[in-house]
Amino acid sequence: MDIFDSMHVSGHKIGLERTNPRHLSGKLPQNQPEDSSTTGFSQAMVKALNGANALQQESTSLTQAMLTDPESVDSHDVTIAMAKANMAVTMTKSVVDGAIRAYKEIISLR
Repeated sequence: MDIFDSMHVSGHKIGLERTNPRHLSGKLPQNQPEDSSTTGFSQAMVKALNGANALQQESTSLTQAMLTDPESVDSHDVTIAMAKANMAVTMTKSVVDGAIRAYKEIISLR
């Protein structure tokens, strides 16, 4: 019973074929031009911080509009905007605290 063809076997080396396009090819990836869909960690962090900032500014503007012209803004919209901003700031603070804690642990390794 021959499982491998003699053309694919040489000593203890067996040539493997890529049968599925999702399998790794065994070749190092070539330098491909970076497209806009791939982002680095720093870009993702900046995007997240800008999102939290935008939610906070939206909450502030709705609160100011509620104080100056109560009929123009629904109180539920103000409450929802404040809750979103609070959640975004809390999550941002926890991520920053975790990053600082990890940095301190790396620095204090002996």
